[in-house]
Amino acid sequence: MTSAATSMPIGGIIFLAIFIAIFGTGLIFLARAIGGQRKNNSAAKRDVYECGIPGQEKKESKVSVKFYLTAILFILFDIEIIFMYPWAISFRDFISSGMGTPVLISMGVFVAVFIYGLWWEVKSRALEWD
Repeated sequence: MTSAATSMPIGGIIFLAIFIAIFGTGLIFLARAIGGQRKNNSAAKRDVYECGIPGQEKKESKVSVKFYLTAILFILFDIEIIFMYPWAISFRDFISSGMGTPVLISMGVFVAVFIYGLWWEVKSRALEWD
């Protein structure tokens, strides 16, 4: 038995989906109509220009893998830290409900994996630029 407060009727969900689709499509067409088209699409406009100096590199230039590795490692460790914040905020609630020890052990395992990953990163010299 479900109550009316816990479940939304299927008609409401369909209405919201149709409304969002129509509204989103309308906004796209409105932006295109108001924004217009680009003018003066010359080669000089499409040329790379940065900091007052015309670009020297060709489009075929390759970016070092170390840049990608640094970015991926930053995102990985950043996401791990983001997972720790809500745990730290709600840990007192777990203690008061009697689940403090299992939650602490699970976070200990998570931190151990985090520290092992950091150790492996330093050991494998993943961030060295030589």
